[in-house]
Amino acid sequence: MAKRFENKTIIVTGGASGIGAACAHLLAKEGANVVVADLNQKHADKTVAEISQAGGNAAAFAVDVGDPKAVESMVQFAIDRFGGLYGAVNNAGIGGPALPIGDYEIEDWHKVLNVDLHSVFYCMKYELAAMEKFGGGSIVNMSSILGTNGFSTAPAYVASKHAVIGMTKSAALEYSKRGIRINAVGPGFIRTPLLDENMEQDDIDALAELHPVGRLGKPEEVAALTAFLLAEESSFVTGSYHLVDGAYSAQ
Repeated sequence: MAKRFENKTIIVTGGASGIGAACAHLLAKEGANVVVADLNQKHADKTVAEISQAGGNAAAFAVDVGDPKAVESMVQFAIDRFGGLYGAVNNAGIGGPALPIGDYEIEDWHKVLNVDLHSVFYCMKYELAAMEKFGGGSIVNMSSILGTNGFSTAPAYVASKHAVIGMTKSAALEYSKRGIRINAVGPGFIRTPLLDENMEQDDIDALAELHPVGRLGKPEEVAALTAFLLAEESSFVTGSYHLVDGAYSAQ
C-alpha cells in the first residue's frame, strides 16, 4: 500500500514531545521526511532517533520559533536537507501563567503572544514561500479548543489561539489558488508528559471531567486528524478549524 507522504518533506514545530512528537512519528511512518523542530535539541534528537529506529526518515533542528530569523533558517534547513517542502505542522506553543488579566505581567503577555501567535505568522511566511516554489502543499496550524472558547486565567493563550484561527482562514483565502491548503486543529486537553509533570492527579482528573467523554485526549488522536488534513485525501478542505475535543465545545 502506498504511503500518503512518500518522499514529501514536512516540518513539525514543537516536534520533540506531546502532540508534535506524535505527529512526527505518524508522518514519518506514512513516508514523510520529517524535520523535528524544537527549542530543545536533546529532545529533538531523541525523537529523531526513535523515528529512525522505526524505519522512518527524520532530522532534528533546534529553533526558537519566536525568532523570525531562526524560523527562516529552519525552512532553509528542510529544503537543503531533503530537497523541498510540502507541509508543516505549526505546533510549538506555551501556556503562560494562570492569572486574571489585571494581574498578568506585560512581559508574560508579550512572551505568550510571541510564541503562540507571532511564531505561526513567522512559520507561514517562510513555509508558504517555499511551498509555492516547490509546487504547493498543506499547512496545519495547531490552535486549541480555547481558539473559540474562553477560559479563566489564560488571557494571552486564549487570545493567541483565537487569532491563529483567524490568520489561518485569511491565509487559506490568499493561497487557495496557489495550490496550498491551510487549516487549523483545536485539541481539547491532551494527556502529555508535560501535563503529568506539572499537575497533580486530582487536577488532571478534574480537567478530564470537563470533557463529556470523561477523559483527556491522546496525542495520537490529534496526530491522526492532522495527518488527514495534510494529505491529498483532504484536497477540498482548507480555511477551516477542526476539533479533537471529546465534545468539550459542544456544551
